[in-house]
This record gives sequence, structure tokens and C-alpha cells, in this order.
Amino acid sequence: MRLAVQAYDGPIAMLPVAQLYVRDVPDLSPPEGKDLLQVLWCPFDHPIMPRTLLFWRSAAAVTDTLDTPPEPPAVQFDGYLPEPCVLEPEQITEYPDHLELREELREQLKQWSVPQAAEEDMDPVTYYDCVLSDAPGWKVGGWPAWNSTDPSSQPCSECGTGMEVLMTIATFEEGDDAGNSWSPHPHPGAGPYPGHRGYNATGVQIGSGYRQHLFVCPPEPEHPHIELMT
Repeated sequence: MRLAVQAYDGPIAMLPVAQLYVRDVPDLSPPEGKDLLQVLWCPFDHPIMPRTLLFWRSAAAVTDTLDTPPEPPAVQFDGYLPEPCVLEPEQITEYPDHLELREELREQLKQWSVPQAAEEDMDPVTYYDCVLSDAPGWKVGGWPAWNSTDPSSQPCSECGTGMEVLMTIATFEEGDDAGNSWSPHPHPGAGPYPGHRGYNATGVQIGSGYRQHLFVCPPEPEHPHIELMT
């Protein structure tokens, strides 16, 4: 549900989205001397998704924490208020979207996927994209999905280096057409964990059900990042 917000003259507190430690996510590549990434976003559209801020920090230097974090005067959209979740990182291997591959390789993959796609009653190209290439859900690193736009290069505004995906914030953890290919390992214990919400465990919604990719400069992660919804 969206909220009609009256004009407000004052600072707007950002909402916490993710807190990642290098000890838990070894493929995270922080700036030198940093081992903690904090991702915040604005509770309002800018213009079609919330604007994010990245804070690279040293965990040892974070000594004072607030008992009551500041809250914004309003949140424009229920889907911009994440449900508290405990992370259980799982390392996976994924491959680029078929649109990023050479035509020759696309055709080879199409032929290789014919038997498996037939078993799933899927088109071979759809089978590759949904079952083998870029994983759905929240993730660090990996490849972007090109569901609503064609692939495009993302150069760093500071140095021109080609930017890479740092993190994907997704509406859904799994796709209905991906079968069990990308299902996360089940949570220990019987039944779902407390507060489990299935495909939308975080309660976050990007657009009408998309993903928000955050691109950063590989050699200089503190250069301005880019946001892209696909």
C-alpha cells in the first residue's frame, strides 16, 4: 500500500536494508581496512525505487550503538520497510543472462538444454535463464538479471572502470518458473523459521516485483555506485 505523504521540513532518517561482514561473505571486496558494509535506503521513491547509501566501515571501530535507531516520519510504501531477518549466507555458482553471451554460445547452450528443458516443459532459452544462469533473490556479487531491459555497460562516473554488481535486492527469493534449482538450503529444525513469509521473507517490494541491482567500481568501491531496476 502506498501512503500520501504531506510536505515535511526536516531531516529524513534512512531505513536499514542490510549489514554484511566480510567474515560471513568472503567474496565481498571492501576498501582497504574495512570489513563491514551497511546498506541504507530512503523510504521514498527516487523516482521508481528507493535511493540507497553504502557505508563501508571497520567493525572494530563501531563501538557506540543507538538503543533506539531514528525512524522516518513516514514510509511511502509498505514494501520499503524490510522485515528483520537473520542472514545465512550460502555460496553458489551462477552464469550470465543469455543476453550477455555471444550468439554462438547462446545457440550451443540452447542445444545442450533441449533434453532438460523438455522434462520441465520449458523453452531451452527460458530453461537456461531460469534454472542455470543468474539466481533469483537477494545476493552479493554474481550477475544481474535482464528481465525488463537490455544489458548495458555501467562505467564508473569517477574513473570510467566497468562497474560490477555488489548486491541485488529482490522482491522474491525464488521464481515460480525456476523449479527447485535455486531453492535455499532449508532452515534447521522442523517447519519454517518464525516469521517466515515464503517467497517474500523480507517483505521488500521493488517496483511491481523486480530487483534492484547496486553496481560498484571494483578497484574503488567507495566511488559513487549505480542503481538499476530489472
